[in-house]
Amino acid sequence: MNRNRRLAIGWLALGIAAFALAPWYALPDGVLHAGWLAHYFGKENAPGIVQSVHHGRAWLVPLALMLLLGIHATALQSRTARSNALIVIGALGFLYLLAQGFAIGARGFSYPWLATAFGPLAGSQYGMGLGAALTAAAFAMTFAIGVAERGAFRGDAFVACSVVAVSALVAAFIFYPVVTVLIQAAQDAEGAWSLTAFTRRLFTEKIWGLGCLAGGSRCGVAWNTLVLALLCATIATGLGLAFALIVTRTSFRYKKSLRVLSVLPIITPPFVIGLGLILIFGRSGVVNQFLEWAFHIEPTRWIYGLQGVLVAQVFAFTPIAFLVLIGVVEGVSPSLEEAAQTLRADRWRTFIDVSLPLMRPGLANAFLITFIESIADFGNPIVLGGNFGVLSTEVFFSVVGAQLDQGRAATLGILLLLFALAAFLIQRRVLAGRVYTALTGKGDAGLPARLPTSARRFCYAVALPWILLTVVIYAMAFAGGFVETWGRDYTPTLRHYVKAFGIEWGPRGMIWAGAAWNSFWTTVELSAIAAPLTAALGLLAAYLLTRQRFAGQSVFEFGTMLSFAIPGTVIGVSYILAFNVPPIEITGTALILVVCNVFRNMPVGVRAGMASMAQIDRSLDEASTTLGARGFTVLRTILLPLLKPAAVAALVYSFVRAMTTVSAVIFLVSAQYEWATTYIINRVVNGDYGVAIAYSSVLIVLMLVAIFVIQLLVGERRLGRRTAVAVRAQPPGAAQLGTTAA
Repeated sequence: MNRNRRLAIGWLALGIAAFALAPWYALPDGVLHAGWLAHYFGKENAPGIVQSVHHGRAWLVPLALMLLLGIHATALQSRTARSNALIVIGALGFLYLLAQGFAIGARGFSYPWLATAFGPLAGSQYGMGLGAALTAAAFAMTFAIGVAERGAFRGDAFVACSVVAVSALVAAFIFYPVVTVLIQAAQDAEGAWSLTAFTRRLFTEKIWGLGCLAGGSRCGVAWNTLVLALLCATIATGLGLAFALIVTRTSFRYKKSLRVLSVLPIITPPFVIGLGLILIFGRSGVVNQFLEWAFHIEPTRWIYGLQGVLVAQVFAFTPIAFLVLIGVVEGVSPSLEEAAQTLRADRWRTFIDVSLPLMRPGLANAFLITFIESIADFGNPIVLGGNFGVLSTEVFFSVVGAQLDQGRAATLGILLLLFALAAFLIQRRVLAGRVYTALTGKGDAGLPARLPTSARRFCYAVALPWILLTVVIYAMAFAGGFVETWGRDYTPTLRHYVKAFGIEWGPRGMIWAGAAWNSFWTTVELSAIAAPLTAALGLLAAYLLTRQRFAGQSVFEFGTMLSFAIPGTVIGVSYILAFNVPPIEITGTALILVVCNVFRNMPVGVRAGMASMAQIDRSLDEASTTLGARGFTVLRTILLPLLKPAAVAALVYSFVRAMTTVSAVIFLVSAQYEWATTYIINRVVNGDYGVAIAYSSVLIVLMLVAIFVIQLLVGERRLGRRTAVAVRAQPPGAAQLGTTAA
């Protein structure tokens, strides 16, 4: 019996066990809550076989028959017949399970035309639970194994199953909810299909107006969004590269401190940077107050508008570019640089002609991610935008404002998708037809080339002021939690921390008395669950995109980036509309928060993995395959050890973004599952700035510790290279550089 046949039997057996034993429908308190076992055979808790036989849900019977038929198909001796049977059974079983889930809901048939065609249905059903999910997975994997048996993916079932699994997850948790809300863009107020309504919402003066060019005060929000995104992506990518070069190519003494400071904005709750900038540069900020006192310059509101939003976004998104670029800069082969210098190229020519071109995948990916982050950003424009409107804020006001026009929000969401698609296609064109391999299977003990003096000075010139301003912003933010009332009463106090995180001792031991503990533990727990899932899914998708070739690969790649192009408000609303009714009914649960964070943050893992894999020579994969290693073995033993920088970037980013997200989860939280950032926003709305800043400070410290732990657990990529060690004092003419074994 070959490996693929055994794998098919295993998946089908899992499907049969799930149908026979696991609760078919979603449980109110989840599977981990043992209370449902007391009513195991009840109408809500029973497995599929009991539901179909004893509770009148006969439409589930075909699923059991197809699972048994699949077991029979694995016994076929002809490989062609077996593979065809597995493909047909897997596809039909998966599609039938989805069809019955959509067709039958809590009130019988979900669509009137079904009731008209078949008559009223006596039974009903709820959202899919553990049993249904495992059965669906069994059918999907059976289909994938059948495809591999046909010879696709070089017969590698792991690759086939990975492609099918990631595609199904992306379709279920990205495409489906987005399509659900975007369908409304082509519907009028009564719900009827109307192309006129779509064009009327899209082509308006507020979106495409050019009043600013004709002497007016405003341009359309579409032009504002594009200009802001291009400026932000350019500046953030340049700053990210400067930080990466300082950390990897200079003898800067405080590299570890620079790493910490460079990621501070990314681990900060959204309103802190905007608040810090207002306290420094606002009308009553320290800069304006000093200018008025020293030079009698009237205070202005210049921080509000394009320039203010741009500064805030650059602070927020430069760390993303740095995290993407650090692994790419480290991966540039010193041997290639030494070869150029052997041919009498100076350090500047080596950097321009050799080093920088090899960094192009990282630069392109960093630019793409920061561009998409900028067009989807909501927090910074809402705080500092003033009269400068962008698409994401227009979406928000369309959903929750006086307009209450979900169709308009959906139309603007389509426009954001088009902008993201254009950036994606341009990025692919820039990188197409070029090879950026820098890591091969050969030893590489070369010494990384030092930066040219002018490049090093330029990096310091742009990075050090950024660091200084970062320190000032965070110093003010931290100080705000230790004073009575910011701006009025600066008396030192710990009252805000006690109110949020107070601990008391009672007769039964320690009591978490602080008002913030519930949201704190919920956020930490669910973010810790989402982070490794995000990193694993992102790196797996990156492996499939860079190391495999299959039909629909471009659509697959765009699907992995789609969630970044949609504002968090649209993601939140789309999840409510899509997952509030069967077949996937998870609104109000912890699962919807985990799923939202996983698929919202997955693109960074994908892009970081793709940038790093672009530098790893395919000969390593091919040598392992020649020795009989399958796809999973190659990924686990060869690629993953070389992808540690990408893994760290994915883990760090996904954890801190989950901890600090607002717009995507603000519609999804419930009384049982409150998020830290929504708690902070409520405190800000109520004017309790001290508690809000204190809570933010605690989150920042927590995430710094988490970053250190992740780095410690994952480790560093060891490439067997030498590192430069500056020598303090040497006689004239002596070598100025020592080397040590890495």
